[in-house]
Amino acid sequence: MPSNNGEQGGQVASSYEVCQLDEVPPVPCPCGLARRGFAGRPENVASVHLVDIKREAKVHYHKGMTEIYVVLEGEGFIELDGVQVAVKPLTAVYIKPGCRHRAIGNLRIINLPVPPFDPQDEWFD
Repeated sequence: MPSNNGEQGGQVASSYEVCQLDEVPPVPCPCGLARRGFAGRPENVASVHLVDIKREAKVHYHKGMTEIYVVLEGEGFIELDGVQVAVKPLTAVYIKPGCRHRAIGNLRIINLPVPPFDPQDEWFD
């Protein structure tokens, strides 16, 4: 099977892909550092990111992308259109396009962007 490097990570076959997220190099994002699996492949309908949140996460939004955050580690808040919602491990948050959001606290999350992450769909006020 061919191997992808960088943000895509993992192995690709005609009917599946496998990505070992802890082996994907982290890249800076508005929330901290993200390890992006299955991103950058236009035929995919979603991507998955392992994100280590920094306290100084920037408020941002997406015009076309929906995100689902699942907290793996830590406790803190997800700010959603100015409202801070307390989160802890196994809290899931569904973020619709247009919702200004950021994570607050030392958190590790899984982020499921649908459609796959597109850096052109990150907006800041």
